Amino acid sequence: LQGIFVLGLPYALLHSGYSGLLLIVLAAALCCYTGKILIACLYEENEDGQLVRVRDTYEDIANACCKKLSPSLGGMVVNVTQVVELIMTCVLYLVVSGNLLSHSFPYVPVTEKTWSVIAFVSLLPCIFIRTLKIVSKLSQLCSLVHFVIILVVITYCLTQIHQWSWAKFRLSLEFEDFLVSVGVIIFSYTSQIFLPTLEGHMKNPGEFRCMLNWTHFFACVLKTTFALTAFLTWGEKTKEVITDNLPLFFETLVNLCLLTKALLSYPLPFFAATEIVYSYISKGNCSNYRSPLLALAVRGSFLLLTLLMSMFTPHFALLMGLSGSVTGAAMTFLLPSLFHLKLKWKKLSFLEKCADISVFILGLLCSFAGIVCSIKGLLEVFG
Repeated sequence: LQGIFVLGLPYALLHSGYSGLLLIVLAAALCCYTGKILIACLYEENEDGQLVRVRDTYEDIANACCKKLSPSLGGMVVNVTQVVELIMTCVLYLVVSGNLLSHSFPYVPVTEKTWSVIAFVSLLPCIFIRTLKIVSKLSQLCSLVHFVIILVVITYCLTQIHQWSWAKFRLSLEFEDFLVSVGVIIFSYTSQIFLPTLEGHMKNPGEFRCMLNWTHFFACVLKTTFALTAFLTWGEKTKEVITDNLPLFFETLVNLCLLTKALLSYPLPFFAATEIVYSYISKGNCSNYRSPLLALAVRGSFLLLTLLMSMFTPHFALLMGLSGSVTGAAMTFLLPSLFHLKLKWKKLSFLEKCADISVFILGLLCSFAGIVCSIKGLLEVFG
């Protein structure tokens, strides 16, 4: 999910300067921390003092926290937030696909929105995906394409090292642009909604914390290197989608790879979102489709919804910033810290409580400010 959004990081550096580099590192550290405390909420101590996994999903954690108010209120809030984030991710894939096709074939008299419709047509078979097995195979191909893309862009940037200058970094920042950049950077790290399932399927769940440390470390190094080399190469000319800055041949080559990656990535968030909705419609029986027509209707409605949203909100960076500010901040910072405090309050040390409260306040401020600035930016774009 994160790969395609790395393209917005150089643009985020353009508006955040040196602080953007710090934000990339800080976001990695905070996301790693909230991932750990989220998984900690899945476990409780038994009579022998041993940790036992008593919950399986993000929804279960939310329900446990809100059971005094309502048995299903917390899970409903989490699922709504998850669905919104997943839909926004699908929309961004369509927006990116239209942008990539438009810049890959500039001489074809077709608008970017029309290219998005063409990309949408190729995604129609998603309606018939019923199992995660197919989605996982597509995701494996995405990983291979992703590394090829990053390698090509960084290699080209290294050939332009003679043009690099640290003077390209801004010392003075526009506060609103900076907050939009915060949303972009946060969204590039969001993965909390998948962590409970991932930890539950590990052969050795005890290695989860170590795995999380290393993956966030390498993700931070990769994103910092990519964003830094790209921004130092193009400076003030850095565009929202960094591939637009490449020479025509490399731009076309990389854009076609990115298009392939975007289209192959779309089924994962799409499948996850439709499964959540259908599980409510079918009263929790999401694995056995008793009504094939209803399942097709749900998937078809979601597919059409993502197309309509991509047609009317095609501004890539601002849309990504809004998504990161609303759902990304909630799922990554607000809810994990809140749930951890609620479920583990009596067992937490003073410093752990301070850490959770600080993360919650930081996430709340970033979310509120990012929402205001992103919406304002979108309104300005559409006049």
